[in-house]
Amino acid sequence: MKGFDHISGKLHTIDGVNIYYEAGGNKNGPVLLLLHGGFGSIEDFNPVLPFLAEDYCLIGVDSRGHGRSTMGTQKISYELIQHDVEALLKYLNIKKLSIIGFSDGGIVAYRLAAFSDLSIEKLITIGSRWQVADALRTKDLFLKITPESWKNKFPWMYELYQKLNPEPDFDKLTKDLIAMWLDESLSGYPNMQLKKFEGSTLIVRGDADHLTTAKSLAELSRILKNAMLLNIPFAGHAAFIDQPEIFKIAVKQFLRHRQTS
Repeated sequence: MKGFDHISGKLHTIDGVNIYYEAGGNKNGPVLLLLHGGFGSIEDFNPVLPFLAEDYCLIGVDSRGHGRSTMGTQKISYELIQHDVEALLKYLNIKKLSIIGFSDGGIVAYRLAAFSDLSIEKLITIGSRWQVADALRTKDLFLKITPESWKNKFPWMYELYQKLNPEPDFDKLTKDLIAMWLDESLSGYPNMQLKKFEGSTLIVRGDADHLTTAKSLAELSRILKNAMLLNIPFAGHAAFIDQPEIFKIAVKQFLRHRQTS
């Protein structure tokens, strides 16, 4: 599998919003869902797809307002993206799966683990906050972000967004994402509701990640019944890109490991 290309996928309409998704890998293998981070797209996962494609049926989803998915008129929230993912999986008749989520995608994955009826066997999150206290710690940083500052810092992300999105509105997307990151309501972070999740969880963090703390994720690893914490050295927020070999070794072993307790 060469990677997600934003050409070979399909659109599924949910509440008037077109959600773009692609499937690849081993069509007969267990389903592995990939959820990307804010301002990103399914192409962010291309560096790790080669070692997953042989064993898993891979499904990548562009979150609403990202990639080729339209935004709609509703304000984007973690709850709304969760709803989109659940609706798409229902359409695809998928009830049992594993998930890899990066940043915002991992937060959506946490919500799916806490609130959905899906059978989630394995959950891998990368650089993902799980409680609102972590977001409030970086509130000043988030509030400094503007559409212009993001364009200047990550021009390639902006250019890909403009190229792919059928209804680009970067100003609204930026505003919605900042509000989502700081959402203290029930539509935001799962917080202690995650405690009831019993599936196997691998919590991945880059040692230099400025958006998560080792202390908070270590706390989560103790709260969950079957969780492990992988703190990757010499890596930042996107640890799977900064240290792909370490990530590959750990994820392959985690996915193959059978839960015994």
